[in-house]
Amino acid sequence: MTKTLLLALALSCSASFAYAQSCSVQAGDKKLAGAAKTSFLTKCQKDATASCDKQAADRKLAGAAKTSFTKKCVNDAVGG
Repeated sequence: MTKTLLLALALSCSASFAYAQSCSVQAGDKKLAGAAKTSFLTKCQKDATASCDKQAADRKLAGAAKTSFTKKCVNDAVGG
């Protein structure tokens, strides 16, 4: 049951970012390099983490489920 729940949550997170390009793709589209790219990716990752944490809170996740959900959600958003 827990594995099914985690899988469903992970898929819903990836679906929420399906409409937005990943941070890596956005950086490539903007032709960023060096410090500008690093700064952009850092900010993008912080924004993704905040968004994923909010989604986890909205779903009332805690413990390992929250950690797993947030990690997958951020990786999908960042493009890692």
